Amino acid sequence: MKIAYLTGSLSRRAGGCFNSVRRLAQELVGTGLAVRVLGLRDADTDRDLALWDGVSVFAGHVLGPRTFGYCPAFQRMLADEQPELLHVHTLWMYSSVLCLRWSTGARKPYIVSPHGMLEPRALTYHHWKKRFAEWLYENSHLGHATCLHALREAEARTFRVYGLKNPICVIPNGIDVPTSLPGAPPAGSEDAGTCGAKALLYLGRLHPIKNLLNLLHAWAAVHRLSKAARDWCLLIAGWDQKGYHARLTRAVRELEIEGSVRFLGPQFGASKHATLRHADAFILPSLSEALPVAVLEAWAYGLPVLMTPQCNLPEGFAAGAAVQVDPEPASIAAGLRELLRMSDAERRAMGERGRRLVEERFSWPKIAQQMKAVYEWVLGGGAKPEWVLTA
Repeated sequence: MKIAYLTGSLSRRAGGCFNSVRRLAQELVGTGLAVRVLGLRDADTDRDLALWDGVSVFAGHVLGPRTFGYCPAFQRMLADEQPELLHVHTLWMYSSVLCLRWSTGARKPYIVSPHGMLEPRALTYHHWKKRFAEWLYENSHLGHATCLHALREAEARTFRVYGLKNPICVIPNGIDVPTSLPGAPPAGSEDAGTCGAKALLYLGRLHPIKNLLNLLHAWAAVHRLSKAARDWCLLIAGWDQKGYHARLTRAVRELEIEGSVRFLGPQFGASKHATLRHADAFILPSLSEALPVAVLEAWAYGLPVLMTPQCNLPEGFAAGAAVQVDPEPASIAAGLRELLRMSDAERRAMGERGRRLVEERFSWPKIAQQMKAVYEWVLGGGAKPEWVLTA
């Protein structure tokens, strides 16, 4: 079976999609599939290409605006490769136009993974540009897909609300579980740099949809009234988008919490491992997520989690692996106080429940087998998997 992937970036600049697309491709190659990944070149491509070990990758140059991602080389590559199936991992770009043209000409099927890009909150960003793209090509691209891929049933419902009637496979992102739980940092190890005895970590892109301004207001309120909070530091790790970092640093100054908040910058590879390993808890107060890999990573490292229902991981609450907070500052503050009241043993137990959850439901080998079954079904070689919704 020959599969081609189209993705907007082959580097860390794709955020969570970088790891999810890369690891899915690698696991599928391990099952015997031939997977060719076509992605757009950016400033971080060269240093991240080695991470695609085992997968055939092509980095194409963009002609014109980066936001549209026009890459004529992709069309030539598909003509040469002649895949049986195309799997698209981005929307609103040239790849949607190319996919539709390729499928029509080759008379072959394709699958689309929106990765949260059809969430109502996500659709509000660059609203008019997306409305124009919908009319011009995106609605046709989505509507003619043989199958859509949703990370959660909640995301599948957003596809229906959007008006899409295609079959939908519901398969989550996977996670690589560390071989050991976090512990005290070894002597001489590089620390992430904390401002208190314990660290509450946010790890992800710095973007308004992550709701970090409300987190800072909640953090300030708790610090003013709680003695226990003075033993904690809020670590904010991630890369800036839309100038949000400047807004956050200004809020830290205005709220007078400089002594309890640290910005660590982007974290990848060994530095991300060290940051997760030395944290004591994790928070994601997001306004909208399809399925946040960062929460799965936090659980994999045995961390208790504070998150909103909008993170679409209700099994975390059911398993007792997370504290539920709403996006408003008052609710986030209440969740923070609950976390601080816990003993170290209680927080460890919560984190261990999260680790068991990802081991049981979100391991990459299991995810790859589910996706492979969908590919076989789409190509007519297998029965419809139970995780494919047709109504």
